[in-house]
Amino acid sequence: QVQLLESGGGLVQAGDSLKLSCAVPEQTFSNYAMGWFRQATGKDRQFVAGMRKISGSAYYGVFTKGRFTISRDNAKNTVFLQMDSLKPEDTAVYYCAARWTQYDDVGTQAHEYDVWGQGTQVTVSS
Repeated sequence: QVQLLESGGGLVQAGDSLKLSCAVPEQTFSNYAMGWFRQATGKDRQFVAGMRKISGSAYYGVFTKGRFTISRDNAKNTVFLQMDSLKPEDTAVYYCAARWTQYDDVGTQAHEYDVWGQGTQVTVSS
């Protein structure tokens, strides 16, 4: 069973940056596309960013507008989400997710992902 462990959340001010990490078991990147989602209180879970397992190419939610960057370190078995120019509306619980796939694709819907981390809270004050 793949287990994901997020870290790096916290309380920041508008305009600040934050980098989230998600530790994954070895070989996860060989079989799973990775994604980041977020869920604000009272709202649906929202796709933030995803990374294809083979090419490593990324895909982003429209709202990110160049402010967020997904990356991975294969040697450290970790996927990251760099968030810059944070806004109060970015406040949410952020989740790392893994999607088993045979192909070099990436999902943008929560139901496409098989494994989820416990989430890490990001709060942006104005």
